[in-house]
This record gives sequence, C-alpha cells and structure tokens, in this order.
Amino acid sequence: MTLALLSVWDKTGIIDLAKVLAAKNIGILSSGGTAKTLREAGIPVKDVSEYTGFPEMMDGRVKTLHPKVHGGLLGRRGTDDAVMQEHGIEGIDILCVNLYPFEEMSKKNLPLNELIEFVDIGGPAMIRAASKNFKDVAVVVDPSDYPMVIDAVNGGGFTYEQKLGLAAKAFTRTAAYDAAISNYLNGIGAEFPSTYTVQFANGRHLRYGENPHQKAAVYGTSGIAGQTALQGKEMSYNNYLDVHAAVSLCRELPSPGTVIVKHNNPCGVATGATQLESYLKAREVDPVSAYGSVVAMNSPVGKDVAEEICSTFVEVLIAPSFTDEAREIMRKKENMRLLLLPPEVPADELRTIDGGVLVQRTPAYEEGWTVVSKRAPTAAETAAMRFAWKIVKYAKSNAIVYSNATELVGIGVGQMNRVDSAKIAVMKAAEFGRTMKDTVVASDAFLPFADTLEVAAAAGATALIQPGGSIRDDEVIAKADELGVAMVFTGTRHFRH
Repeated sequence: MTLALLSVWDKTGIIDLAKVLAAKNIGILSSGGTAKTLREAGIPVKDVSEYTGFPEMMDGRVKTLHPKVHGGLLGRRGTDDAVMQEHGIEGIDILCVNLYPFEEMSKKNLPLNELIEFVDIGGPAMIRAASKNFKDVAVVVDPSDYPMVIDAVNGGGFTYEQKLGLAAKAFTRTAAYDAAISNYLNGIGAEFPSTYTVQFANGRHLRYGENPHQKAAVYGTSGIAGQTALQGKEMSYNNYLDVHAAVSLCRELPSPGTVIVKHNNPCGVATGATQLESYLKAREVDPVSAYGSVVAMNSPVGKDVAEEICSTFVEVLIAPSFTDEAREIMRKKENMRLLLLPPEVPADELRTIDGGVLVQRTPAYEEGWTVVSKRAPTAAETAAMRFAWKIVKYAKSNAIVYSNATELVGIGVGQMNRVDSAKIAVMKAAEFGRTMKDTVVASDAFLPFADTLEVAAAAGATALIQPGGSIRDDEVIAKADELGVAMVFTGTRHFRH
C-alpha cells in the first residue's frame, strides 16, 4: 500500500488513522477541511488539486471528480496498469470518506436551496468506485472501523474478507444516504413521499418466526430492536412483538407501573406506591394469562420484585434498571430474558401486505374530551377513565377495558363485535373473584348500539369513555342517562388490528 485518500466530514479519529498511515510511508491525498485538520496535526498531506492539476472550483462542488482520482480507485491492478501509467494515475489503496450530513440537516427545516448544498456528490462517487474495485481498494466510511484499518496497515494489509466487508458496508451507507435524499425530495409538499425507501441495519437471525416452521430475522440499532438481553435465551420473534406492545403502554403509565402482555395484548396493568405493589396488582388481574408472559416495568427492579418474578414463569422482563441483588436472584431463571428499557424511538409504523407496505404515522395525542351524558363523571371516575383510555389504546380491536384509577380489572379483546368483548371481560374477571362494581369502561371505538353499555352497567360499571361518532350516538347517550352512567366522548378512535 502506497497511497490513501482521506476526505471526511466527521473528523472523529482521522488524525490517529493518518498518523499510522504516515508512519508506514503511505502517502496521503486530501482536500478542504480534512487537509487543514491533518496539516495542523503535523501530518504531511498532498492536496487533491495538486495531484490532479485542477483547482477546487464552484465553491468546492468539484474537487475529487477527476480521472486521476477515479482512475486511481477503479484501476484494476494487473489489468489497467499500462493505462494508469500512461496518464499518470497512481493507484489509491485506501479510501476513507464520510459524507455531508444530509440526514441531520434535513431535520432543521432549512430552505431547499440551503439544504441541497448538503447533498454530497464527490463522496458517494468515490465510495462507489472504490467499492466496485474492493479487491484492490479498502473503502472506509465509518470511524468505528478505523481500529481495524490501523491493525491491517500495521499488519501488512487487508484480507479479501475485510475488503469485501468494507465494500458491503460502503454500499449500505450510500444506499441509506440516497434513500434519505429521495424520501425528502419526494415528500416535499406531501405528507408521505411518492416513493418510500427505508433501511434497517444490524440484522440478526432468529430461531424461527411466529411458528417453528417460519424463518425470521430482526433488524434495528436502537429502541427495542437494538437491545441485547442482559441474560436469558435468545429473543424470539414473538418476544419482540410482545415487548414492543408492553413497553409502548408502560411508557404512558405513571411510575411505578407494570404492564403484563400475552400474545400482544395487555392482560395485567397497574400502578402502585412501589414497583412490587404495581406488579402484584397487575399479575392478580389474570394470573393464568400472566404465566409465560412478557412484563414491562417503568421503575428500577430490586430484590423484592426479583423474588416475585422468579416465583412464576416469565418469558421476558424489561425495566429501566436492575439492582445487583435483583440480577443475582434472577440468574437462577437462566432462560428468562432481561432487557433494559430504552428511550422511545419515534418512527413510522410499517406493515407488509401482498405486493407492498402500509405506512402509518401517529401524531401526538390531543385530548378533546366532551361529557355527553347528563351526569358528569366524578373526579374518581375521571381518573379511572384516563387510566382505562391508555390501556385500551394498546389492546386489539374490538377492545373493552374495565378499570379503576390504578389497575386493570377486566379486558376483552379481538372479538368480532364489541358486546362480546364486554361480556368476556366480565367473565374473565369473575374467574379470579374480581368484580366490576364501581369500575369505568373504555372502548377503543364508538358503540354502534347501547348493548355494550347495558352489559357494562349491569356488571357494575358507573362511567364509560368512547370516541363517539356512531349514527346511534343519541340512543347510546339516552341509555347512559337512563342507567345513570356518566359518558365521555374523546373524538379519537384507537383501532388496533
């Protein structure tokens, strides 16, 4: 290796890399800010303009787009040597480039004429050229790879596998970069771009999908998708789905709060004075379903909670942190996965369908509650409705939730009609000696008839919250008044299919 070209926006680690190259007598080509940074560090550099014989022009838009640069990257050693020699083209052995920060700048609401200046042209062109010729050129686009590059330089060169891996990473980077530009430009003046391009990294093979005969993988570097378990078996496809459901609701609860999920539906939800209290209350909602569940908590887990968790079978426990005592206790449940609750990562929701994908974006919830019954809810009923409304948002439709202000009492989900969900919730609660007396009810969508309200009132519920919007709203309101049930319309539906 005799020549490297370094041209980076992100200067992290570039001086350390350049020092190693210089120590190994590898010449360095550079330009603009990178050349200035290296010279200030006392590292010998030749400007690209000096090498090509052409100055940087057009405010730096044109500096590396030259045959002596691209010929040095694309020239095949042993095949193009004569052509390279004829035209004074030196082979470039290492290309280290990272790109103008278009993704970051596109979030700053810049005028298009300013943002467009952060579309890198020379960088992607060089990266693609070097990647195409990866057998002869090591292309580096990520500062986290500099230690490996330094080891290779000190060790006498790169292996074929290292160069191929760097090239694959480079094409991945240019694909993501072009996708960000495409999405932005296609989305100007529209809520969604006409062509929607996404990329997820960090792919990991899973043992199987929803069922053992299905193959699956998980992709992602942040949020739930990027988590590595602190202990336990490998996360499964279904584990990821259930953790996502549990965490989404748990983040909305006051702390300390617990959400227990089974098959993507909450089967226990509660808050308490302590994390242990909230867990016990949540588990008591449906102890049968809680067996083999996913549990999410929004405050640290200590010894007392760990002991209770270990008294039953839990697939996954996720919480902000675990004390050393808790970790030691839970080690005896060697298959139970422990995850740290990560910060939320806002993103579009994607679901594949035959031939394409559905994309959904949920705006921040704006409360617009209206009391529609003659009797307004009491303060206690209002607090309970706020709690129930959070829960029903994350239950599969048709969903009916009975609760008080601190715990789920009964839930019916996934039925083809809403009245069956109301009946199932009452029946399930009765199995565990729980009564609906003085509970409130939340419905994820409007009540098409008064029958659901009648079931709830007969079970002991005193207030009901629903979106409203049915052609029979007047009938349902009249029935609420007849039964003395306070009713609130939210104006927002929470269907979840």
